[in-house]
Amino acid sequence: MRLHELKPPAGAKREPKRKGRGIGSGLGKTAGRGHKGQLARSGGGKGPGFEGGQTPIQRRLPTRGFTNKFKKEFAEVNVEQLNRFEDGTEVTPEVLSEAGLVKQVKDGVRILGNGDLSRALTVRAHGFTKSAIAKIEAAGGKAEVI
Repeated sequence: MRLHELKPPAGAKREPKRKGRGIGSGLGKTAGRGHKGQLARSGGGKGPGFEGGQTPIQRRLPTRGFTNKFKKEFAEVNVEQLNRFEDGTEVTPEVLSEAGLVKQVKDGVRILGNGDLSRALTVRAHGFTKSAIAKIEAAGGKAEVI
């Protein structure tokens, strides 16, 4: 049995009651909302952060820090992931996205130094860590910043 094959047992599910469809339905006229009041109105009720008129927690707590709108977000690739390419290949952001190593290039591609590289590759990216450059050059390749 698989997750998509699961079904409730026969008779366990009922059709939902049709509200506001006459007194014979059992939920006619006010449709189970009672008479007047806030909850009887359309759009009635309070929002999820309402605390009975007390200042809500999200307004009482201080704001912390800030978001730098100029921050660059890089797609990151580890050196060991480059072993899938043949010797002498020129690895660019386009090649990495075709290979499925990078989903979105964002503000550029950065090569990180995790793992070992056993192939001589020319890697062209927007950024490298010092350990990544050392490992690429130790394997006989070149690291070029775009």
